Amino acid sequence: MLKSLFNWKVLLNLVVAIGVFVGLVWLTFRWLEYHTNHGQEIPVPNVVNKSIHEAVKILDDAGLEYEVDSFKYDPKYRPFQVLQVYPAPGSRVKDGRAIQIRVNPRTWAPVAVPDVINKYAGLAFRRLDQVGLKVGDTIYEPSIQKDAIIRLLYKGNVIQPKALLPRFSTVDVVIGSGPMRNISIPNVVGLTVKEARQVIARSMFEVGLVEHEDGSKDESDIIYYQDPASGDVRDQGMQMDLWASKKTPAELSSKIEQLNSIYRMKVDTGLPPVQYQEVHQEPVYEPAPPPAPRKEAPKSEPAKTDAKPANVKPATTTDSKPKTSTSGNNSGTGNSKPANTQPAEKPKAKKVIID
Repeated sequence: MLKSLFNWKVLLNLVVAIGVFVGLVWLTFRWLEYHTNHGQEIPVPNVVNKSIHEAVKILDDAGLEYEVDSFKYDPKYRPFQVLQVYPAPGSRVKDGRAIQIRVNPRTWAPVAVPDVINKYAGLAFRRLDQVGLKVGDTIYEPSIQKDAIIRLLYKGNVIQPKALLPRFSTVDVVIGSGPMRNISIPNVVGLTVKEARQVIARSMFEVGLVEHEDGSKDESDIIYYQDPASGDVRDQGMQMDLWASKKTPAELSSKIEQLNSIYRMKVDTGLPPVQYQEVHQEPVYEPAPPPAPRKEAPKSEPAKTDAKPANVKPATTTDSKPKTSTSGNNSGTGNSKPANTQPAEKPKAKKVIID
């Protein structure tokens, strides 16, 4: 087996295979070098703060590709001014390398109009401010939705929600001021259903029940009856019921009389009018009753007694002096003797009777 490996034919085939392999590797690297422009690098020119038109011309002359990206609008820079370049200016890149350029756009990016229709005005103003839109004129229009947004206007034209507008654009808002009162009902008898809808909408009413005689939904049917009747007054937003048919109102006289008996109440003017008389009755104030006499509680009397009090002492006076008397036979000779003085008698205790 070893002898067969060292055979000149086997060695020849092995050398040929190695040569082919080395040749393929060399050709592959040469092809890659040619395809990738190996060793051929171009410095990136500095186009920052230049206009996009000047930057594109410089990159084309240098043989470089470019990709333009609109950066967030910054009012401090000029419109279409180059703000950033990648790779950085001065770095070397191969021929055909795409250079990314960020440019300041001409104005703010557009924003979507929020859906504020039929929303309260205060909430709608906040929503518009959040997306970067300004509120201009506020126009009030009669509507059953008071203080609600009816329409949005941009430069006099009606705009719908989700429409794109430049940021910080000014929009006008139409706000409902409340329903109008006492509007005359239009006459739509004899018109088609389609025409009647338009007339009712212009009169600021709404279409209610639409009953077709044959049960169809044909808008070309003729209106032969309406409720409320024409000439009546209603507030804005009230509904009008319609009855339609392919026949003329003259052919439906019996049906009209039947509807009149239901929706048109006849007032009998032959009866005397009922008079209402207002009666004013003044309040009657009764005199207050006199106050009831106050009843005195009976006094309790102590029981009568005839016994003498044990501790009753005679009343004595400290200023009492013994009385002196002179006889009438004294002639004033000085031989008169003082009269005999006797102590005052003690007063006797009186018998006290308490009634």
